[in-house]
Amino acid sequence: MKNVGLYSRIGAAILMVFVTLLFFLDSCIEPFSPPEVNSDENYLVVDGFFNASGSDTSRFELRRTQNVNQTAQPTIETGASIAVEEEGGATYPFTESGTGMYVLPPRPYNMAGKYRIRIKTESGQEYLSEFVTVSRTPAIDSVTYKMDELQNAMVFYVNTHDAANRTQFYRWKFDETWEYHATYYSALEVKGSEVVIRKENINKCWGNKKSGSILLGSTVRLSDDIIKNLPLNRVPVSTNKLFIKYSMLVKQYGLSREAFEYWTDLAKTTQATGSLFDPQPSQVTGNIKNTANVKDLVFGYFSASTEETKRITIEPKLGLFPRCTEPDTLPIRCGRAEEPCAFNTTKMLLTYWGFRADSVLVASSNCTDCREGGGTTQKPSYW
Repeated sequence: MKNVGLYSRIGAAILMVFVTLLFFLDSCIEPFSPPEVNSDENYLVVDGFFNASGSDTSRFELRRTQNVNQTAQPTIETGASIAVEEEGGATYPFTESGTGMYVLPPRPYNMAGKYRIRIKTESGQEYLSEFVTVSRTPAIDSVTYKMDELQNAMVFYVNTHDAANRTQFYRWKFDETWEYHATYYSALEVKGSEVVIRKENINKCWGNKKSGSILLGSTVRLSDDIIKNLPLNRVPVSTNKLFIKYSMLVKQYGLSREAFEYWTDLAKTTQATGSLFDPQPSQVTGNIKNTANVKDLVFGYFSASTEETKRITIEPKLGLFPRCTEPDTLPIRCGRAEEPCAFNTTKMLLTYWGFRADSVLVASSNCTDCREGGGTTQKPSYW
């Protein structure tokens, strides 16, 4: 018994020393913020490509970088002038269509020519890219889909090939659109102090989202230039995007080897930093330089290519109808007959007539207004 007590006291003493050591170790930890992370340098970011096919508008977006500790939205670069220049030939100026977005309408271009981009900011800085050749993009053979039961998601695949075996490097983007409905149909609205029939249908909406990941493919190690069943997008059933109707527009671009290497490095930096074994973050700059200051970094890559697209639309009926709490009854008039009720239109929307002529049924806006889900009531032209 004496030995047991002795061992207990020794164990308690060891534990106390261990806890005290941890306390002093923890007190010595200081946050580490390298200067690159906290840098206030606002470097230019160039996002877009020159659509040399002449079938669609070319778009470039200009923004500024910010350090990771900033919570505000990135600064938009407005008032700049952008032009694509053909080597020894014509110049094609862009126009600013919105905050930081610059567009060039489609027109015929010399597919055998070389092109570069010239950017002049409102502050007087000039940026210039290298000349690049036009990458001809082969047509998309098909876009297919298959249900992944294990992940409970629909997976979409792309198939393409180049019989001339000259493309070898590919990049894809996609736009997804889906139809969805609000739980309750709102047939009425408040205009001043009156209840009137709603003219706009806010029960049916269409959501839209652009691809965010960098999607690349290469056949350089294959004997044939064939991309077969490359997964592009995974849509979980739980998102309810597949409940009514779903459509995806796939955009395909051929890349040069240099452009492919740039996008590969950028993908490693932005999408594969989950562990110590993943590539560590680094600065990935492209082929655009400041003409007067080599230390002024520019992020982005100017490329010229044709664009190929293909749309797929499905109606798998997967998911659940959105559920909401039961609607409440609200009287149309309160107090004296000539005094209308003060309806709370900020949180409640009228749905439909109740069982009595002097009342209506109401529910929260996220149950009756499909726009609360981020979509729009404007039906797409391809629907």
